[in-house]
Amino acid sequence: QVPLKPGRSLMDWIRLTKSGKDLSGLKGRLIEVTEDELARHNKKEDCWICIRGFVYNVTPYMEYHPGGEDELMKAAGTDGTDLFDQVHRWVNYESMLKECLVGRMAVKPIAVPKGESLKNEIISIMLYSILFGVFLLCFVFYSYDWFQTESLITIVVYTKQKDMNAELVIVDCQEKQLRGEIIVDDHSYLVEVDLDHAVQEDLTVDIAEKVGKVEIILKKKDNTHWKMLGQPLKGHNTFIKCTDRGLFYRKCKLVSKTEVTHDTKLFCLQLPKSTHLHIPTGQHIYLKQIIAGTEIVKPYTPVLPFLPLDFKEPSCRDGAHIYLMIKIYSCGLFTQALDHLQIGDYISVSNPEGNLKKSKVQAAEELFLLAAGTGFTPMVKLMNFALTEVSCLRAVKLIFFNKTEEDILWRNRLEQLALKDERFEVQFILSQPSKDWVGKQGKISSSLLSEFVKRSRKDSKVLICICGPTPFTEQGVQ
Repeated sequence: QVPLKPGRSLMDWIRLTKSGKDLSGLKGRLIEVTEDELARHNKKEDCWICIRGFVYNVTPYMEYHPGGEDELMKAAGTDGTDLFDQVHRWVNYESMLKECLVGRMAVKPIAVPKGESLKNEIISIMLYSILFGVFLLCFVFYSYDWFQTESLITIVVYTKQKDMNAELVIVDCQEKQLRGEIIVDDHSYLVEVDLDHAVQEDLTVDIAEKVGKVEIILKKKDNTHWKMLGQPLKGHNTFIKCTDRGLFYRKCKLVSKTEVTHDTKLFCLQLPKSTHLHIPTGQHIYLKQIIAGTEIVKPYTPVLPFLPLDFKEPSCRDGAHIYLMIKIYSCGLFTQALDHLQIGDYISVSNPEGNLKKSKVQAAEELFLLAAGTGFTPMVKLMNFALTEVSCLRAVKLIFFNKTEEDILWRNRLEQLALKDERFEVQFILSQPSKDWVGKQGKISSSLLSEFVKRSRKDSKVLICICGPTPFTEQGVQ
């Protein structure tokens, strides 16, 4: 970096781009630039540079460039993409130089007469500038860049989120289509392109949590030099509410299916090598199947492969598998179809959804979990998170409602955990007990809850979570 003159800071440059001044020199027009035309603009007082097929007039930016004028002049009148990747690959040049956009490089050779396509592309760029100009500041923070080596392609997103983590990044690469979604509160930023060339199956996601930098690293199938990352797809480079995205699915392979009780099984689904997905605590996914020509979708909350008995250390995150505890209903169309899946079969799995905030759990001193049947499944990861990572937590109490003893999921593990961890307590309540049952019986009611859901101290901060069939949940909330 070189010292800049007073009034030449990044913020000064942003102010200039918002001033309405004609920075491109074309008074808002966009043109098609030939190589000869580009080469003529190679002086400090008249400098054009091409980056990834787009031409910018960087003349007004000369004095604002942190690397100095000489560095910019190395690419004057030429395609500066490779030089840019070597030195400035993290910079969001598309936002920084948006008002300096001259146009697009002419495509050659042109084998057919010029039609309306280029004109339409230029009009699209102009509309993009107009429609999204008000979002300039947003895209300074949520934007992407990419660079390449001989064997790797790296897509970089700077989110400016200091608490960025693996659960907030979802990446899929299906055939040549790359989709990278980054969750920011109730919004998400999306990179979605049809890649220029094929890549290998496995991908890597690196996250610098302190600065919010996300890197998606792809391995080239061959050592071809990419001229561009790829063609933008529908949702590319957008920052919108998560609920407006729609559900995205990938095919996951069934690798195991084991009995938990007489009618409930633990399904283990393997994510594709080209998928990065960690499902947050308290969130669910959707399974999608085509049954009798009809698309059917059902939500399920992932669990752990087993219930740990030692919550002193965070459990190892398995980013390759999803575990689902599913009750198979004799008259259930969807669960019967699931039960008939063979090992090696595939099923479509969506991105996670849910609105549980970890901050609510982290603020609790006592956590009460009311579960009925497979409503126990969301409680598994919640217990794991609470007992492992919530330092102020004094007690976790599970009140688990079932019909019979045979219906109780992971009963032995829960009882062992209660013996081993003094913070944890479990209470089983049966609605159709055998004559040998000595525990509590009945259905959810005010009298039962008043017996078990009690503060240990008057000022104790309590969080109550409830899940089960709709009547159970509604009555429990009341």
